[in-house]
Amino acid sequence: MKQSLSQKLKKAAFCGVCGAVAAGLPVFLAAPGAVTKRQKAPFYGRNFAHRGLHSEDKSVPENSLEAFRLAGRAGYGAELDVQLTKDGQVVVFHDDTLDRVCGVHARVDEKSYDELKLLSLCGTEQRIPLFTEVLEVYAGRGPLIVELKNGKRNRELCEKTYAILSDYPGEVCIESFNPMIVRWFRFHAKDLVRGQLATISRDYGGAVDRRTAFLLSHCLLNFLSRPQFIAYRIGRRPLTVRLSEALGAMRIGWTAHNDRAERGRDGVIFEFCRPQRVFKKQ
Repeated sequence: MKQSLSQKLKKAAFCGVCGAVAAGLPVFLAAPGAVTKRQKAPFYGRNFAHRGLHSEDKSVPENSLEAFRLAGRAGYGAELDVQLTKDGQVVVFHDDTLDRVCGVHARVDEKSYDELKLLSLCGTEQRIPLFTEVLEVYAGRGPLIVELKNGKRNRELCEKTYAILSDYPGEVCIESFNPMIVRWFRFHAKDLVRGQLATISRDYGGAVDRRTAFLLSHCLLNFLSRPQFIAYRIGRRPLTVRLSEALGAMRIGWTAHNDRAERGRDGVIFEFCRPQRVFKKQ
């Protein structure tokens, strides 16, 4: 009888431990990194111009010096994308390829900066800018969100981006779809607020396999980088993303075309509209 009772108690204890581990696993995987009120302050309640304050008719192209000049003049925060050229220059450009914006069938990382700066953005006189040029034009007139694009030389991109930002006096944070890029900043640039970009599984397309797309879309790789904000595509968010937010991650939404996205978020990346610069305070 005693042995039977003892066995039952051990089994119940084992099941209890397994249940506790299973219940705590999503918290461990999705939990964000700690962020102070001071770190949040420059980005909290702000609207960020997506790739600068570019125009829908492309007369002011995305990620152009003019787009960032206009964003700064209007007092908006701004979001931008950085990647490397063939010769290791950090440029501001979104796509992996030049087809859509420059009408040239080639990858950005296959061209030197001297070759890239000859190309027109959307048929205008604007050219692909260096990251340093954008920072000079924007001049700290608002907070910046810098997205690091995934590529073949991610460590080099992280190191060079951080080196450039080390001399920048304005408020800036970084983000990426690749959690390993965010992880680099976790361990090498603890002074910078870092964020995980994410979207629903099907939006990842063929960039990653289905299992990885699931993990990324549910922010279940947060344990690698402990991001301090989640920048999620506007729409329904998985439970684990909302769990991360409940545990303290700032809630950033992209890409809004009106001010309705401000509700329930701590920051919004917008385009083709003119929302208020600050929509709530801490």
